[in-house]
Amino acid sequence: MELNTSENTPERKSFSKRVLIAVIAIAFLGGFLVSAAFDGGNPVYRLVNKDSQTVEDVDFSLFWKVWDDLQKKYVEPAQLDPKTMVYGAIKGMVDSVGDPYTVFLEPESSKKFESEIAGSFGGVGIEIDKRNDVLMVVAPIRDTPAFKAGILAGDKILEIDGKSTQDLSIDEAVKLIRGRPGTKVTLGIIRNGKEDMLEFSLIRENIRIPATNLKYIDNNNNKIAYLQIHMFNQNVVSEFRKNSQDILKNNPSAIVLDLRNNPGGLLDAAVDIAGYFLDSNALVTKEEFGDGKTNDFLAMGGSALKSYPVVILVNGGSASASEILAGALHDNRGIKLVGDKTFGKGLVQELQKYSDDSSLKVTVARWLTPNGVNISKTGLEPDIKIVIPKDADPETVTIGEPGKDPQLDKALEILR
Repeated sequence: MELNTSENTPERKSFSKRVLIAVIAIAFLGGFLVSAAFDGGNPVYRLVNKDSQTVEDVDFSLFWKVWDDLQKKYVEPAQLDPKTMVYGAIKGMVDSVGDPYTVFLEPESSKKFESEIAGSFGGVGIEIDKRNDVLMVVAPIRDTPAFKAGILAGDKILEIDGKSTQDLSIDEAVKLIRGRPGTKVTLGIIRNGKEDMLEFSLIRENIRIPATNLKYIDNNNNKIAYLQIHMFNQNVVSEFRKNSQDILKNNPSAIVLDLRNNPGGLLDAAVDIAGYFLDSNALVTKEEFGDGKTNDFLAMGGSALKSYPVVILVNGGSASASEILAGALHDNRGIKLVGDKTFGKGLVQELQKYSDDSSLKVTVARWLTPNGVNISKTGLEPDIKIVIPKDADPETVTIGEPGKDPQLDKALEILR
């Protein structure tokens, strides 16, 4: 996911008792003003967007009729919680957009989401998404319960603790998978090439995501910096800065940048890191909004690593911000991509935060590579395709180990 953050606190207006709707409606109409007119005795509420000044007629009478009928007729009225009902209404409105990345988060879910971006949460260590209404693994996070158990990018999650995932949103699935460290969760998974469902019983841990990992590899008496970026969280830029200083100090002959199984994260972090490899003011990515307006993101990192030959490793678990970085370096410098086709998430989300600690994660734009390519659902094709089978024997294939990692071996061959 690419994520921008901003703050939005809904205004509170005073209305007559007849249009008490505003008390609750304003909570999910955000930056809209509400006024009432009457058509044949039924109130028609007029929404005026304060920013664009667009006006729409919306009949809320059915909403309030259902609300009143529930209050009057439901068999157990004491179980009706107004806040839960409002949140449910908001979720229904957001779900009607039909975008799995646009999600309303109640306060608890919102805090969990922010902790993930901060780099720590209780769970099993997988990034998930929905494709064709199927919940699937984008990538397992290295050295987490999911990674150690052998869950792979592309695995389809059919059950969580015996509950079907067919009708679950991504957010609902995340809430079921995460939990207090030390507790168990069981995932029912279908893997390509396998007929039977696989069950993985995992013990949740406090998942602290290391943003990067750097080591040096001897490549026919040439020192190669092998730099993995695991996720573009809030720590990645500071960690990458230390990595770059270490690289400059050790002065290797080249760099292998490994973005495999990197599910993405913060857009600004990807742009910052691109600046280490590109000329100042080089185009990193372009945002394209629904109204046709665009926003260019330019490299501003000082080009500290620009002189080094680089090869980038990608696979089906490389998504969003990792695709932005790979696309920027490929289009600007012709840096070769080695591995398998990337995931293909070319959308940007913005986090709108509200006064009750709830939030709205809303898709605000598409992003394009510097050459103008929108990779949403198609992904980036590698220059040199080398597929590591999903059922590869871990005794013979180990990611990041020369001689046991065919994609890394190809990168080292290119850099000789």
